[in-house]
Amino acid sequence: MNSRPVLVDSHCHLDFPELSTDASGVVARARNAGVGHMLTISTKLTTFEKVRAIAEAYDDISCSVGIHPHEAGAEPAADVEKLLALADHPKVVAFGETGLDYFYDHGPRDAQERSFRVHIDAARAGQLPIIVHTRDADDHTAAVLTEQQAKGTFPGVIHCFSSGLELAEKTLELGMYLSFSGIVTFKKADALRDVVRKTPLDRILVETDSPYLAPMPHRGKTNEPAYVVHTANLVAELKGVSREELAQATTANFFRLFSKARAA
Repeated sequence: MNSRPVLVDSHCHLDFPELSTDASGVVARARNAGVGHMLTISTKLTTFEKVRAIAEAYDDISCSVGIHPHEAGAEPAADVEKLLALADHPKVVAFGETGLDYFYDHGPRDAQERSFRVHIDAARAGQLPIIVHTRDADDHTAAVLTEQQAKGTFPGVIHCFSSGLELAEKTLELGMYLSFSGIVTFKKADALRDVVRKTPLDRILVETDSPYLAPMPHRGKTNEPAYVVHTANLVAELKGVSREELAQATTANFFRLFSKARAA
């Protein structure tokens, strides 16, 4: 890798078949693009060992442990002790992704909320960040986060942020971060681009959420960590900073939030 400032893909799913069938190629292309670290995300405890194995295989990959809200009704319910035990591994740097998704409603809403709260309790107890997924549930997400932060602080990020300014401001007020994906490059994402402009540089992360949401000019294709460069370039433009400054800031933000992660 050359000496340019490296980027971090703060949220990808390297265990998903679209990427895992060419894992070495995906990682090589990311490195060649200037991506120095990747965080591969758990969506089910029943497949967590595969997620962890990918992280164990590469020095520049970390992982999380958790249950996606889509899976909250189907996966065996987790408790704080189980999550903490699974996180007791050098490659596990966060809990999640967890949260509330009322757009698809794949998981029963009560199960989603119970799971969300358990992950928050684990984040508070373990002082590892929580990775929050929210869609069409802004008010409820804000209410849960506010209530839980009042009980004791915990670090965290709303990943693939695509909500409005009100939730962004509440998240920042609670001391959390916002992570932006390829959605910011989409033609109709003017409101989201305004959120980026109003978010302090020291609270921004960038991600792919690959294999989904490929940014322009790759929209419609399978997304992969190398493409985080396109999102980062647009975020730099929106923030009025150089690409190098954006890379330095978002990478520093990542390792500040995910303090257990180790730069390769």
